[in-house]
Amino acid sequence: MGRVPRPKPSRLGEKLRQVRISLGLSQNEMLRAMGWEEVIDRSAISDYENNVREPPLPVLLEYARAANIYVEVLIDDRLDLPNKLPCKRKSERTCRDDQSRFW
Repeated sequence: MGRVPRPKPSRLGEKLRQVRISLGLSQNEMLRAMGWEEVIDRSAISDYENNVREPPLPVLLEYARAANIYVEVLIDDRLDLPNKLPCKRKSERTCRDDQSRFW
């Protein structure tokens, strides 16, 4: 029996890039803002944003904190990022009604 690959969010990279750009940060500045400049390389940020690699959970958490959004908004393809980042209120998010599944 073969293993079924676990589902992955298809819009994650796009959302990570949108968060970083909305915050007005370069990839290196994003690393510094997250406190990860000594842990991961700038090319990792590029890989995450281009869906080449999946970021570790602590990186997703730091992106969410920087944008003041719930991690769920990054992960769930049915949810769009708010128009203005960082959010004033953490509960701000937009749901896409055209998708019935998470991925």
